[in-house]
Amino acid sequence: MFHDAVETPGELSTEELVAVYERQILERVEAVGRASALSDTDLDPGRLDAVLAGDVAGLTLADGAALLALEGAASAEEIAMLARDALLMGMTTAVMDVEKLAGELDSGLTAREIQAKVEGRFPMTLREFAQLHGFLSARTS
Repeated sequence: MFHDAVETPGELSTEELVAVYERQILERVEAVGRASALSDTDLDPGRLDAVLAGDVAGLTLADGAALLALEGAASAEEIAMLARDALLMGMTTAVMDVEKLAGELDSGLTAREIQAKVEGRFPMTLREFAQLHGFLSARTS
């Protein structure tokens, strides 16, 4: 799952975390095959082909979770929820609210956008998740 893909996410760059997520997703899609990935998720063929070509940074957390859930023990909803919960726990442990997080994180996201993404009300890309998760993990290690 994304939230526990590496033991120390705060020690990796956003790009390195995205690369870890990419490997997870590609391994799962290769294991089940492109046809199964298409039939078992809501991804359109063009987006899945982009993912297979290595373009996962812009993939939403929900779509990434759907691919990771292919023949997995957890559902896509559980994977996405656990990822968002990891962000909330990171904010709690780092004693950081969304205002402080938006001010310290160089993401271009506002506090309201971060809050809506962490709550699951707005889509979050895997790159945004990696950036938030790595940033918060670095402050709680």
